[in-house]
Amino acid sequence: MDRLKGKRALITGGSSGIGLETARHFIAEGARVAVTARDLKSFDQARQELGDRAIYLASDAADVASQKKLAGEIKDEFGNLDILFVNAGIAELKPIEQWDEAAFDRSFGINVRGPFFLIQALVPLFASPASIVLNASINADIGMPNATVYAASKAALLSLARNLSAELIPRGIRVNAVSPGPITTPLYSKLGLSAPDLKAASEALQNQVPAKRFGKPAEIASAVVFLASDESAFTVGSELIIDGGLSL
Repeated sequence: MDRLKGKRALITGGSSGIGLETARHFIAEGARVAVTARDLKSFDQARQELGDRAIYLASDAADVASQKKLAGEIKDEFGNLDILFVNAGIAELKPIEQWDEAAFDRSFGINVRGPFFLIQALVPLFASPASIVLNASINADIGMPNATVYAASKAALLSLARNLSAELIPRGIRVNAVSPGPITTPLYSKLGLSAPDLKAASEALQNQVPAKRFGKPAEIASAVVFLASDESAFTVGSELIIDGGLSL
């Protein structure tokens, strides 16, 4: 249980779901962990579960200035950084006719623009070796109604994983991505659907998964631990799909 012993890690969007579960896994493996959320009030659940074993930093994932501020806070807390898990994201699903520029920009701001400029701000702080893991989505690899903008933003993350790998590997920084399928997290409750519609959509999606269930946050967190650890030292620019067979 010491695969990350002594490593310093930052997890964006670490107040619930996959981010919080990954923080638990990182801490159990010996890492020092900082987690972010949009505001400090969002950390109530994380504080109950992690207590003083984590550092809690408020940061707007879409705001470029916030990324520079966050990098400064990480420098103050850790000095250098060994692991970055870019987990903060938004999933907004709706028909093409209902999209406007503001909603489009919001999705790309949180899912692509913010992560890019966070990585840029953190590059001087990364140790060698270091690992960046991007939380993409199986939607980047499959076609699904109403998921056009969300899927496009996650496809952009996968492109970043490949191209940043080529650019940063000479500095000892590996970049990889996980692409989860449907996972039991609070994300689905934020889609704006009524309770009956959400239940119906969840059941329909679950029936499309060959494993006939949603994944668990711990199943994603375990994969992130592998990509963050030295065990994956020869894994560069890769996408690890964890979707219960949805993309078969």
